[in-house]
Amino acid sequence: MFPAKPEPQDGSGREPVSHRARRGLSRRLFVGGAAASAAAGISVAAGLAPSATATTADAPSVRRPEGFGSVATAPRLSAEFKRMFSSRFINAGGLRQHVVIGGDGPPLLLVHGWPENWYAWRMVMPALAREFTVIAVDQRGMGLTEKPKSGYDTATLANDLVALMDTLGHDRFAVAGHDTGMIIGYALAADHPDRVEYLAVADVPGPPSTEASPMLFEKEPLNNRLWHIPFNRVNHELIEKLVRGREEAFFTYEFDIQGGERLPEYAREYYIRLFSDPESLRGSFGFYRAWDATVVQNDDRAKKKLAMPVLAIGGEKSWGPYVEGGMKPLAENVRGLVIPGAGHWVAEQAPQRVLTALTEFLAPYRSKASRTAR
Repeated sequence: MFPAKPEPQDGSGREPVSHRARRGLSRRLFVGGAAASAAAGISVAAGLAPSATATTADAPSVRRPEGFGSVATAPRLSAEFKRMFSSRFINAGGLRQHVVIGGDGPPLLLVHGWPENWYAWRMVMPALAREFTVIAVDQRGMGLTEKPKSGYDTATLANDLVALMDTLGHDRFAVAGHDTGMIIGYALAADHPDRVEYLAVADVPGPPSTEASPMLFEKEPLNNRLWHIPFNRVNHELIEKLVRGREEAFFTYEFDIQGGERLPEYAREYYIRLFSDPESLRGSFGFYRAWDATVVQNDDRAKKKLAMPVLAIGGEKSWGPYVEGGMKPLAENVRGLVIPGAGHWVAEQAPQRVLTALTEFLAPYRSKASRTAR
């Protein structure tokens, strides 16, 4: 995820946002249908169901999701949620990806941020599933998705998702991405504009680029929120060794420093446990360790503006209007929204506002799909 901006100077001793942050600093931007699934032969199961196999284009068999991180093992999910959504392993593009799928209607791909997984969208998924086929994916390296040692630049991460949607049988779809998911969502829309019809991005003030990078040494309020970016980028086992055994302190600080109401204890404990596994911890740093490649890719992507509609959502106590500001130079049709009282974790701190915004923004997409289906 990306850090909250400090509040403007108001006599409280807090520092204003830096000039560079106003130009679009991203938090991690330091220095620098079920039916379609069945047709594709995909395994469908929830949580801890007995093992089963399914055939896909690039794997003869796929186990059902059984580990911690599936729908069945996630905390505080209602019986209705578990009836609506199921965890699936899908082999696509050479990567075994974990997705949670439910609902009916045109496809909507939800891409989470760091340090979370698909569960970050749980509060908005049931209502969205009444109008869309909701596909909440675990990014490469996180959750129950495979964790290879390479492939974390955003071009590759976007290709992962294109392969996923191909396997699910979705040629055109909408995307909503938060934090690292915002940066991946932008890459997906820029690299594959023929696939993405609508793009919603949340609480990162634009994808990282050479121009939109902060200085090495920021004022303390920004540094408190950005320090993890250069830390995570260090491509050495030292980083994992420093965090291992201290995951609670490391991630609790990250969740609490980003503004807005504190996430509930059960959710923070769940995320911390997810990243306490050594492979998951290493995998979660992959996005940052590919930062240089992503910046170069984004410099190239910026040469052509996105043509599809874009919704830019910011939390008032986080990046606020800077999310819209960061996307304005990159897209022709940008609509901005600042959610009062919310910090960085908008889908968990203000789910109803996020749900309303997404539903209204995607209404033309859903209407078009309904007309086409007739």
